[in-house]
Amino acid sequence: MTATAAANAQRVREFKMPDVGEGLTEAEILKWFVQPGDSVTDGQVVCEVETAKAAVELPIPFTGTVSELRFGEGTTVDVGTAIITVDTDPGAGGTPAPSAQDPAQVPVEAPASAEAPAAADSAAESEEGDGKRQPVLVGYGVSTASTKRRPRKPQPGQPGQEAPGQAEARAAVQTELNGSAPPAAQAPAPGAQAPAPEAQAAPAPAPEGRPLAKPPVRKLAKDLGIDLAAVTPTGPDGVITREDVHAAAAAPAGTPAPGAAPAASPVAGRDAGPAPSVEPQSLAAIRERRVPVKGVRKATAAAMVSSAFTAPHVTEFVTVDVTRTMKLVQQLKEDPEMAGLRVNPLLLVAKALLVAIRRNPDVNASWDEQNQEIVYKDYVNLGIAAATPRGLIVPNIKDAQARTLPELSKALSELIATAREGKTSPADMQGGTVTITNVGVFGVDTGTPILNPGESAILAFGAIKDQPWVHKGKVKPRKVTTLALSFDHRLVDGELGSKVLADTAAVLEHPKRLITWN
Repeated sequence: MTATAAANAQRVREFKMPDVGEGLTEAEILKWFVQPGDSVTDGQVVCEVETAKAAVELPIPFTGTVSELRFGEGTTVDVGTAIITVDTDPGAGGTPAPSAQDPAQVPVEAPASAEAPAAADSAAESEEGDGKRQPVLVGYGVSTASTKRRPRKPQPGQPGQEAPGQAEARAAVQTELNGSAPPAAQAPAPGAQAPAPEAQAAPAPAPEGRPLAKPPVRKLAKDLGIDLAAVTPTGPDGVITREDVHAAAAAPAGTPAPGAAPAASPVAGRDAGPAPSVEPQSLAAIRERRVPVKGVRKATAAAMVSSAFTAPHVTEFVTVDVTRTMKLVQQLKEDPEMAGLRVNPLLLVAKALLVAIRRNPDVNASWDEQNQEIVYKDYVNLGIAAATPRGLIVPNIKDAQARTLPELSKALSELIATAREGKTSPADMQGGTVTITNVGVFGVDTGTPILNPGESAILAFGAIKDQPWVHKGKVKPRKVTTLALSFDHRLVDGELGSKVLADTAAVLEHPKRLITWN
């Protein structure tokens, strides 16, 4: 490489997908904020990505002009892979040499260079025959097959005459495919030329070799059980589209796809045998929708499986009269000290659980499998399970045990709002000790929640409903809810778990204990 080429190569800087969390291996590009040709400056946010924990905006660490976006929106990229290239000296003139990149990301129509002899060789092979390059898809490279069939060599003797035994072999193959013997082959007249294979082809033959289709279309065809070789392409350069696959799936059994050549009719007066059957497609498969498991949902699934099959879960339940707590909620909404803050039953449930943990601190612990130790913690990072469009996440309030009621209310509001916007940082989801999941907002009475990995307990807060309840010796309608506490039975025994649940219920039944027990 010459000095000029080396200098140009140094102009192009690659920005690689960073690890924005602890040990993350991949992230999905949600949105690009720049396009090729745009100017960027050091620290400017260029894209938003979703990791297994949260959506994060990525700033670029250098200044220049965007040369290329390596991946499109919706693509999952491994950490350490270059996602954007920038020309850091666009005013120098000339075209900077492209940096090394994933072969799957090289544009198909890019000319072969001296630094890519393999690509040039492939291109030369694809130009063999008619001199035209066969269109291919990104990620599949250049087809090494010739775009023109090799002419059939004539057999000795008469031109086009089949060699001895060739007619019998062809008849045997046709019999195996069609289930019946073909009509007897008529010997050509002396000197007559056999018709060329191209003359017998359908009006719109499919491209030779592997059918052209993008990976998502191939997956769709596989899910629907469609053979791409039997699909008539309507896309540019003979590429099969999603619509082509759906049309083939919706076609009745035995009906050729649009544009396909009609099946040859049997010879009059001769039984040509049954036509090859076409397997009918399942209507259920056509009406199904498949979504790749990735990002938050993928991480949640892996965490729940790990937790369920690692920590022995025990769940206990208690139904409690929370009429007094609901009255306190209304009073707090009118309190000047809580002006502008969100006051709801979840706030008092969180405070009640913190009081119960203060009275039973051994529940706030974790299991260290490697060292075979129980780690007791003097702080409570209170997790709140939040449902978001991208899945369930559990951010936590750091040192929740030290916060006043107004401070806890503010922290809860900010935590939930940030989670629903998809802006929760990875740091906010690390280090949790105990979690609350509010299933009552969905009208659910209770459940058996699974522990967040690394935590000792999780409390499910059910719906608050009017129910008949014995109060002061009389049956009256009261506000009632059900609490469910799941805990890790390796470090929390039944007595400790029962005390925590009972104390939480006692505070909610008589909220004045927030003062007397605190």
